[in-house]
Amino acid sequence: MFSQWQALPGCVAEFRSNVVAQAPQFLADFGEPKSRNPGNAEVQKVMSHKKAIVLFVFAGAFCFLSSAAAGAAEPVQFQRKGYEISVTIGGKPFTTYYFDPAVAKAYLQPLRSAQGTIVTRSYPIGNTVPPANRHDHALEPHQRPLYFAHGDIDGLDFWGEEAFNKYYGRGGSYAYGRMVFRKIDEMRGGPDSGMIQAEFDLVSPSKRVIATETQTFTFRGDSQTRTIDCQFVVHADHGPVVFGDTKEGTFGIRVAPELNSPPGHMVDSNGAVGEKGIWGTRANWVDYDGTVHGEDVGIAVFDSPRSFRHPTYWHARGYGLFAANPFGISYFTRDPLQDGSWTIQPGKSLLFRYRVLIHHGDYKQAHVAEAYRQYAEQEH
Repeated sequence: MFSQWQALPGCVAEFRSNVVAQAPQFLADFGEPKSRNPGNAEVQKVMSHKKAIVLFVFAGAFCFLSSAAAGAAEPVQFQRKGYEISVTIGGKPFTTYYFDPAVAKAYLQPLRSAQGTIVTRSYPIGNTVPPANRHDHALEPHQRPLYFAHGDIDGLDFWGEEAFNKYYGRGGSYAYGRMVFRKIDEMRGGPDSGMIQAEFDLVSPSKRVIATETQTFTFRGDSQTRTIDCQFVVHADHGPVVFGDTKEGTFGIRVAPELNSPPGHMVDSNGAVGEKGIWGTRANWVDYDGTVHGEDVGIAVFDSPRSFRHPTYWHARGYGLFAANPFGISYFTRDPLQDGSWTIQPGKSLLFRYRVLIHHGDYKQAHVAEAYRQYAEQEH
């Protein structure tokens, strides 16, 4: 009868073990008095066991309520101002969605834990790298806190950004694509989740629209976690669209320096660790964890079973780039005969789905593997 308690956290599990350990003694001692006129000592014994059982029941109820409160969903609210939407969860800032057409792609910045710790890199800010950061190791200024882009769509680079061309050391002309905001389809908060859906054109340097993209983010949170369910759909509504085989892509997060590996830790669903074990391999999920401003915290990305080429390849670097990329197969396998490119035929679309989980503690304490299992079941 107690087996289902094993999956419950903390105080509930402890309560269960105490009940199981002491129940036999209660059953042995607690019964009818041996005579109809029991002595005072026997009455006190019976009453003390009754009180003990009542206390155990109240302790269990308290633990159940505490656990439920810890996992209670918090309300999500949005506030739009121009080309940005601020997101609050439980009344606390979580992130901001930026989609200014003056910037080459839409992005979320920053991402925070449930305790308010910022777990992503602090720049770029718009099209600017702060002077203090212009000589940072592995600068890669186009790697925003959370974004979706690819380095070869119809031969155009949507991963890099023309505004940062001076940092790349590229000579001559280089063809960059860009996203151009069209409209917000939906912006809806709620008591336990909130959703934003936006539409963009993918355009060439000559402003020719080569495809459209729909981005959808669903935000949730409780006292310990923050989650973002991310969906990106690229529509070939202006002719065929070719995603080229390149490692430069596709769904990316640039983590805070404290989560780089080292000093932080990288692990995937196969048990591989570090960049050496994870980069270029396929896995259901990858997690970065470490200590940021005194909080033990981590970020996991789950690849949905519904997403293109699940399980995805990972362009995950120790310097802090955390990216899922289903296209760069020749790079990841180091086999030039492999071709990871894909053509979306006219009138068709391509679906990418991911969950971002920001958790307290390391990946074991946060039960990331179990969280992925539950997510995958929902996605099937």
